[in-house]
Order: sequence, then C-alpha cells, then structure tokens
Amino acid sequence: MRYIDMDSWPRRKHFEIYNAFDYPHVNLCADVDITAFFPAVKDASLSLTSAVTYVIAKVANSIPEFRYRIRDGKVIEHEVVHPSITILTNDELFSFCTIPFVENFAEFITQATETIAYFKEHPTLEDEPGQDDLLFTTNLPWVSFISMMHPIHMSPADSVPRIAWGKVRDESGVLKMPLSVQGHHGLMDGLHIGRYF
Repeated sequence: MRYIDMDSWPRRKHFEIYNAFDYPHVNLCADVDITAFFPAVKDASLSLTSAVTYVIAKVANSIPEFRYRIRDGKVIEHEVVHPSITILTNDELFSFCTIPFVENFAEFITQATETIAYFKEHPTLEDEPGQDDLLFTTNLPWVSFISMMHPIHMSPADSVPRIAWGKVRDESGVLKMPLSVQGHHGLMDGLHIGRYF
C-alpha cells in the first residue's frame, strides 16, 4: 500500500470536488459478451460464480483507479484488492465471503470453492474492521438487469468499488451478461470504468 502524493496528483481537483458530494458514486451498467467464456466454464465443470469473480477481480487489479481508496481523508493505492462476494445460504439469506485474490486461475478457483463452502456453513455479515483492500461484488442470476444501485456508507462516503453481474441471456446465439460497475467519482471517472468494460 502506498499513499498518493496529493500535491502532485493530477486528479487532485477532481477528487476534492467529488469527495465533497453527498453521494459521490458513479455507476455504469452494460452487457458483456460471454459467448466464448460461458461454455468454457461449463465444459470445465467450474462454478460460474467463481470464474466470473476471478475475472472481475483480475480486471479490477489491472486498473490502478480500482485499487485506490480514501483513508482518513488521504488517498492510498493497494497493490492487490480482493473480491468480497455475497453468497446465498440455505435459508435464502446471504453471507459475505472474501476470497484472497491470486493471479493463478486454478489456485483462485480452488481457494474460492473452499472459501464459499465454508461461508455457506458459517455465514457472516462481518468484514475485518477497517479493511478496505476489497471489491464488493454480488450476483443476481435471476435478473438480467439494466440498472443497479448499491448501498454505501455516507459519513464518510465509502470508497470500495461495487461490481454486480446478473442473469445470462441468449440473444441470437450471443450470450450476454449484465454488469454493473460502481466507484467513487473522486477516484475514478467514466474513462476508467470504460477501460474496465
């Protein structure tokens, strides 16, 4: 983790403007083409949730703005951020589940499978206090949504990005999955979210 030098940071003014907003988050929802990805996951008998979570975290880790966080009024950059996903429990509630991100796909999938199984049996709605090296992710496999809004803390405004994906649908042989990407506008713009997509 490193602190951003605010005096030389090119987006300092943007940060100051948007950090003063009551609701400083920006959100973009769009479809992603998973025509090649979906059958590859199914043919390998992998969990779609684990595979999508890996891709979501890998892409976020490749873009610095998705690793920026606001801590005590200062901006920091994490070396790695980890997906904290929601998983459905047996009583139709959900549990938080943080999966340490690793670049190796097979290692991540193994870790995700074990971690998800554990939190299905031991549900929790707690994260480590003060931990902000996370990506809050969720999936709604029942709805091919066109818009999404996530809850956030407002005092101070939470700076952890939120990423959600929805029901896969077939449009004339093209498999499309809705994806929602939300971030603190003081730390990222449409350009960075566009790069994410």
